Amino acid sequence: MAGSANSDDDEIISSINVTPLVDIVLVLLIVLMVTSSYLVNKSISVELPKAATGETVTPTLSISIDVAGKLYLDGQGIESDALRQKIAAAYRSDPEVKAIISADGRVTHSQVVSVIDTLRLEKVTKFAINTSPVEPKDAK
Repeated sequence: MAGSANSDDDEIISSINVTPLVDIVLVLLIVLMVTSSYLVNKSISVELPKAATGETVTPTLSISIDVAGKLYLDGQGIESDALRQKIAAAYRSDPEVKAIISADGRVTHSQVVSVIDTLRLEKVTKFAINTSPVEPKDAK
């Protein structure tokens, strides 16, 4: 009886069990979904002005100005005095600190200049102004 159970070992395996593969793929998908929420940049909803010559920059400080003129640093509301202190602290920890200014298109020029002036007063000279890309026109 025991010998008859071992006689089936000579057969060729013609099917693959995909259940372990599906399990691994689902675990990887869950890991991707969890970690992607940490990678998303915190942002404030602003209507950015359009520009055709924009470039991609990796900022250290993300400063936003909404339509009401309220300041945000990395997605958190902040007053101008506290913003200046945070910029100074960021410069002390990394003299190569970069900032990006995302100002609503309806914000006055003087508010943007005020943020730029604050950055420059704290010796942060590497900054950019965030824009949204211009949509290409239909060629008809």
